[in-house]
Amino acid sequence: MKALGFLLVTIAGLGTGSIAWPIKVMRRFQFEQWWFIGMLMGLVVVPWTVTLIFVPNPLAAYRSADPLLLVKSNLFATCWGAANVLYGICVVRIGAALTGAILTAFGVAVGVTVPMAFKGTGLFSAAPDLGSSAGRTVLLGVAVILMGAVIVAGAGFGRERVLGSERRTGEFLGGLMMSIVGGILSCGLSFAFVYSQGPIVEAVKAQGAGDVPANFAVWAVGLLGGALINILYPAYLMTKHKSWSVVTRCWRDVGLAVLIGVQFIIAVALMGRGMLLLGALGASVGFGIQQAMQILGNQGVGFISGEWRGVHGLPRKVMYLALAILIAAVVIMAHGNTLTAQ
Repeated sequence: MKALGFLLVTIAGLGTGSIAWPIKVMRRFQFEQWWFIGMLMGLVVVPWTVTLIFVPNPLAAYRSADPLLLVKSNLFATCWGAANVLYGICVVRIGAALTGAILTAFGVAVGVTVPMAFKGTGLFSAAPDLGSSAGRTVLLGVAVILMGAVIVAGAGFGRERVLGSERRTGEFLGGLMMSIVGGILSCGLSFAFVYSQGPIVEAVKAQGAGDVPANFAVWAVGLLGGALINILYPAYLMTKHKSWSVVTRCWRDVGLAVLIGVQFIIAVALMGRGMLLLGALGASVGFGIQQAMQILGNQGVGFISGEWRGVHGLPRKVMYLALAILIAAVVIMAHGNTLTAQ
């Protein structure tokens, strides 16, 4: 089961890391159009459709859960929602590759260590402590991920120097700062699941739901705070720019935006399921592996879309080194997970 969990969080990381690919081929949509449609689909339409269709009496299940639990999960989701918006903006300002690396560097340190210090719900309540053999190994993996993320960022700066003035310095630095803030807030996505899934899954399964619908049920109710930010912000921008009409002028872009949302929620659902299959340490190890693979997904989008076109020599070599380090970090964290019997 742990091998399957490892596979699911790996796929989840690649899925979230490559989520920005459709914007590279959009013709008319700007940030506000594709983000509005994508997040409406991914955070509301898909999870609630799955929940309402496949979970018997979902509202009764939610009512049986502690209201404070739902409030807490949505506060975490709201933090993540702010990070999500910052990510979308920074992809435009500094590119998918560098944005993902910086955001991950700050998010992974918090997202991996906190669940071992402050236990999550359900299965995650039995997570080993930071000072245990498993905990120390996972922390080593975190350090290696951070090293890889820093090297990725260095490669990104090298790329900027090669490309010259393609991006204004102020715009680049502004995107850099937003990526840092977004990284600190981004672990809210994981925490919304880690600190609420136990009681919610139990309540939903008591109504007769299976594992997959129960997983979606956690995300449906737990991401409402994040959905509010991710839908209202682009709606505000379209109102400000008087660009609502653009949504109906290019149905090809609408389809691509829908793909963003569907890919996102599928990746998130896989992450949650993978965390559970990894066992008691899955909240930390699952998130760490997912984040490392997310960077790899970011780099894939960056290379395929031409962000590195014309850049050779040292910056490329540094990037390849960083990717190798990230793969090593995944191996270390996977090993750490084997050191616990949970």
